[in-house]
Amino acid sequence: MDQEEREKLCPRVQAAFELLGRKWTGLILHQLLEGECSFSDLERTVPSLSSRMLALRIKELEAAGLVHRTVVGGPPIRVSYRLTEKGLALEPAMRGIEEWAQAWT
Repeated sequence: MDQEEREKLCPRVQAAFELLGRKWTGLILHQLLEGECSFSDLERTVPSLSSRMLALRIKELEAAGLVHRTVVGGPPIRVSYRLTEKGLALEPAMRGIEEWAQAWT
């Protein structure tokens, strides 16, 4: 890899680590690896995560193309979230972190 390629790669890697390193993001993604979830399902998964912060993180993940939001008409209106193909591509890394955590923490 030449110098020009390294300079192009660094901002992408930095942006990925900034997104994935935000508080609660990893736990939200980990839960969504199990399948589609409602907002309340995600709230129950991490009890100390506030609704406001969950909504913010979900919006960030949607904007990054990792999470897809589906609204099902009601009544009551239901909203669910699932990982996109891009989000699912994180599974090997997320499972690797999970295995590391089980072995070392």
